[in-house]
Amino acid sequence: MKGAKSASSASDVGRPARDPVWARGDIDGFFGLFVDNLVQLMLIAALCGAVCGFPAGLVTGTVLPGAAISILFGNIFYTWQARRLARQEHRSDVTALPFGINTPTVIAFVFFIMGPVYRETGDSRIAWQAGLFACFLSGVMETIGAFVGEPVRRATPRAALLSALAGVAITFIAMGFVFQIFASPAVALIPAIFVVMTYAGRMRLPLGLPGGLVAVLLGAAIAWTIGPSASSATGDGAAPGLCLPRPCAGDLFSYLFSDKGWRHMAVIFPMGLFNIIGSLQNLESAEAAGDRFETRPSLLANGLGTLVAALLGSAFPTTIYIGHPGWKAMGARSGYSLANGLVITALCFAGGIGFVMRLVPLEAAIGILLWIGLIITGQAFAEVPRRHAIAVALGLMPAMAAWAIFLIEASLRAAGTTLLETVPKFGSSLFIHGAIALSQGFLLTSMLLAAILVFVIDGHLLKAAAWAVACAALSATGLIHAYRITPQGIENVFGLWCSPPFSLAYLGAAAAMIALHFMDCHAKRDPGPDDLP
Repeated sequence: MKGAKSASSASDVGRPARDPVWARGDIDGFFGLFVDNLVQLMLIAALCGAVCGFPAGLVTGTVLPGAAISILFGNIFYTWQARRLARQEHRSDVTALPFGINTPTVIAFVFFIMGPVYRETGDSRIAWQAGLFACFLSGVMETIGAFVGEPVRRATPRAALLSALAGVAITFIAMGFVFQIFASPAVALIPAIFVVMTYAGRMRLPLGLPGGLVAVLLGAAIAWTIGPSASSATGDGAAPGLCLPRPCAGDLFSYLFSDKGWRHMAVIFPMGLFNIIGSLQNLESAEAAGDRFETRPSLLANGLGTLVAALLGSAFPTTIYIGHPGWKAMGARSGYSLANGLVITALCFAGGIGFVMRLVPLEAAIGILLWIGLIITGQAFAEVPRRHAIAVALGLMPAMAAWAIFLIEASLRAAGTTLLETVPKFGSSLFIHGAIALSQGFLLTSMLLAAILVFVIDGHLLKAAAWAVACAALSATGLIHAYRITPQGIENVFGLWCSPPFSLAYLGAAAAMIALHFMDCHAKRDPGPDDLP
């Protein structure tokens, strides 16, 4: 018996005494991830109504329950994945990958797909169908990315990928919410400052409370102390009640098989690509923190979660979140992920998001979104070699053009006129046609221009020329730059040879790069400190 006991003890070396479903740090992790997901759902509820014309019943009864199931699907998988890794490696400190709806994708799909479709048609159902189409194709891309994501990542400069997202982050996320914060300083400014202060300073609050949760509660308390009229704490107009997800394949495929959906590819493709690359980077981040998860199943779960969302009525893709090392440092393990999925699902099934928005004004929570915008923008410069910073800066410009056109169009609509009527009055004081051309397909343009400059900086002129030829091809088919102005606003133009001046200019640039390569004019650079991030 003594020998048997010794053998048993030897076999248990390195094995945790127990494999708990819930650890003390899961409390902190749950509140952090829950607040993050809750803010995304509040943002969806607010923007879908204000920008896309969705009725409250569509948001509360269809979109949010579908989104909840997609979040729960991923949370269950990543919880199981973490517990499986813990058993395989005989550890009790494995942290599940954080998962949820991606803020930049919400902004991109609302402002560049569903919003324009709603303004063009005046039909919120068609706008919703366009969102389902975009979400479904994003899920297809993410699923395919599980098999081909790594080669794509190696072929695309990091500056090109990060600058495209940073452009959306600094304009439509950060600047948009900064304006809202300073429009309601009494309610929004203190929570926003608190979020930035605690997150930027990596402060540990008493009792381990998450900074985002405290900021939201602080903002809600201020709003109700001042009075609900001081904020937007009005909810979505739908009373709480049982809201179960329903299949929406009919609406999805009616748009999928029409000739209208493919014009959105200039938005869908780069956002889907970024989700793939971002997920790969987050897996690398988790591995650096000590948890090595398999790439293919992780990305497959990501893509399948997005497909589930589209089939059940949500227009918003899901993704692996950045921040795994932060949750791990909090002591979160796997329980926080499962708890987040269950609570989010229960809240959405009960129609509770509108109720939450009646209690908690969006202004109290948008400081978190501002922080996300700042982090994404800062990351674009911090995570590339210093010499590529100028390429990131170039990649921001198309998004700035899109932001400017968005503001101009919104202002003209508020004034009771249209861009078609006003363009002739701009004259030479504002090169409005240049801004519109740069804004069309701006996510692709951002990636392409930044990639060209990266390869020029590195002396790889043939690679730069190849990306310039890609610019020529995309402008020739209308995915970038091509447009017409109609009474309803700016409209994409697709076909063959849609924007000859741009196509010829890019081809000319490619020819010049090839000539300079063979003339051996590119710089010979030796690696040095400047090559490091």
